[in-house]
Amino acid sequence: MSPKPNKLKAFFKALSKNIFSGFVVSLIALPLGLGLAMASEAPPISGIIAAVVGGVVVSIFGGSNVTIAGPGNGLVGVLLVAITTLGLESAYAAIICSGILLAVLGFLRMGKLADFFPSSAIQGMLAAIGLIILGKQFHIMLAHKIKRADTIDYLIEIPFTINDAIHYDKTGLIYAAAAGVLSLIIMVFYPKIRNKYLQLIPAPMWIVILSVGFSYYFELVAHETNPISSLYMISGIPEFKDIIAQLPTVNFGKAGTFPFWSSVLALTLIASIESLLSIKAVDKLDPEKRRSNVNLDLKALGLATIGSGFLGGLNVVTVIARSSVNVNNNASNRSSNFFHATFLVIFIVLFSTQLTRIPLPALMAILVFTGYKLASPTTIKRIFSIGKEQVIIFLVTLFVTLKVGLITGILSGVIVTFLIHIVINKSASLFFRNVLKPNVLMYQEQDNGNYYVSVKHFCSFLNFYRLKEKLDAVPENSDVIIDFSLCKFVDHTVMENLNNYRDLFIKRDGHFDVIGLDLHDSDSKHPFALRRLLPVTGILKSGLTKRQNTLEDFAQNYELSYDSKNEKETHFLDKFHFFRTKTIGHIYNKLTTKNDAISIFDIEFSEGEFIAKETIRTTMLYMTLDKNIPKFTLDREGFLEKVYAFAGFKDIPIQEHSDFNKRFYLLGDNETAIKSLFNDEITHFFESNPYYHVESNGKCLLVFSKERLASTKEVKALFDFGKRLKQVISL
Repeated sequence: MSPKPNKLKAFFKALSKNIFSGFVVSLIALPLGLGLAMASEAPPISGIIAAVVGGVVVSIFGGSNVTIAGPGNGLVGVLLVAITTLGLESAYAAIICSGILLAVLGFLRMGKLADFFPSSAIQGMLAAIGLIILGKQFHIMLAHKIKRADTIDYLIEIPFTINDAIHYDKTGLIYAAAAGVLSLIIMVFYPKIRNKYLQLIPAPMWIVILSVGFSYYFELVAHETNPISSLYMISGIPEFKDIIAQLPTVNFGKAGTFPFWSSVLALTLIASIESLLSIKAVDKLDPEKRRSNVNLDLKALGLATIGSGFLGGLNVVTVIARSSVNVNNNASNRSSNFFHATFLVIFIVLFSTQLTRIPLPALMAILVFTGYKLASPTTIKRIFSIGKEQVIIFLVTLFVTLKVGLITGILSGVIVTFLIHIVINKSASLFFRNVLKPNVLMYQEQDNGNYYVSVKHFCSFLNFYRLKEKLDAVPENSDVIIDFSLCKFVDHTVMENLNNYRDLFIKRDGHFDVIGLDLHDSDSKHPFALRRLLPVTGILKSGLTKRQNTLEDFAQNYELSYDSKNEKETHFLDKFHFFRTKTIGHIYNKLTTKNDAISIFDIEFSEGEFIAKETIRTTMLYMTLDKNIPKFTLDREGFLEKVYAFAGFKDIPIQEHSDFNKRFYLLGDNETAIKSLFNDEITHFFESNPYYHVESNGKCLLVFSKERLASTKEVKALFDFGKRLKQVISL
């Protein structure tokens, strides 16, 4: 059967699940769309229009699998400024232009845009957005409308608003504030109720149901008017036929002004960042671990935003909260996004008049809770655990965003991050000399199929896209080794993203190993902490790397001793031919058996001098033998070995082992003794095991695979090979 019918069959098989998931998501999207629109001082219906247009367009043209599109939390502040300064009709024009720019970003394949922003700066921006939402809507939640100059003033006024609410003497305001407080309580505590039936209806929809029910109780049972002040009830929601008949007027008259284009750029920047971050996060939640085509999604989001603007809607972005609910309800493809839009249309057609029964404080409570989640104190605590410098980046971005604006805030975060990186490395030349240089080399190793990636100079938010492009080209069920031994600096953004890749590869039965960071220093034990190469050899200040922790666990499981410290005493290696023309620096990460017979270690050595000097780090096994054996070197037969034969280096043949002679290159002075050592059992051992460079100095063996650091998986394989080789030779 062809793949297309199989996909079609799978689509219809999962259709019921996607319809149900779309329905559940629509229950959240309805009150949230209304709330986000009103928080932006746009008509309430504009949030629903954005969700409907986004759901339809992105489900058809998008490149993601289980994401939901609609109005976003991050755009509230920018939209509020745009509508306030430009007016509603010109704001729609700005939304349309931002949609065009978003689509252009997609066509220019600028999905990597989010990779150029430091993680802590993005967290600071999101926290600022959370405080903007919380600060402005908290007062409305307590039925206290105020106007202040900036967000910080709104936050400072919160205690005074609470005090005023406690002393309300008007019944309408008391009921309005009570609706807001009760709604906030529902948002906080309802998710903690782990009942599968109750969880079918999300907390925001319960707020809508209870609000409408409260209104009907007073109308039909108590025969009284709704006690909540009419000033704090939703108004201005047209019927469906009026939405179609009364399209808004879009005014491009201010397209030549600075405020217009600053709003367009701010809307585009925040929409793209929020969408790209959400897509990346949802891909991690996807049970099938599919990768979204972010550039295709940007095109679809841009097209949806253009359509939404012409219809009187807000910007369309990918939203993480609704997408998470979508995944949790077993959505499997983009049809759930379409059905979420379909159910929203049904709700508006059937119940648009009922939405005016919802108190405004109840909707604002949903946004207050959302704002708090974005700016949660646990975020600062987590960032502080990563490193003090990350807190500086976070707070600078946060305060500049609150005081000046979103674009200035994120740019200040980028600049501060770069300056901190210069201070930490005590060098600006590391970045300026190497920022434009290719610093990532990837190739697939022929013998085992592993993808080996070597990163040089530095790897930070400035050039992470190069490494990301390589990793995105690797199938997730493969083995990948990222080597930072030649990299002087790795920042927090890179470490966090690598952890995401590791999770993805593990869930797809792949193996993702980061090596070469054992000589790098960090200011905290957090796995996402930035790393810089130590200027002098010594012990790491802040504990072990993930690889070192794995090696330590390996040592405990196999009753080995482990020492991560650098060791300068390396004279035991001098008599090996391999090191005859090389200078050994030190060994580190040493694993040793109880009787010291076998040890595995990372080693740093150099070839050449002055400008020709090359520093190499690799992993080797050293083994002492119970008896003397002849000196020899065993390598895999290759082109260079054939050339060596012409230069007088004679390959020693082993009789009656033609396969061994074809595959291996055996050198040594005492040919007779070497042939005697390589009996049938030893020869068969090498034939039936992976290739390693094996060298004897007469009393000891030196074994290694490649001239690079080994992954933890390769260290285990090397130790197993060494143990079995010792047993064979000892017979």
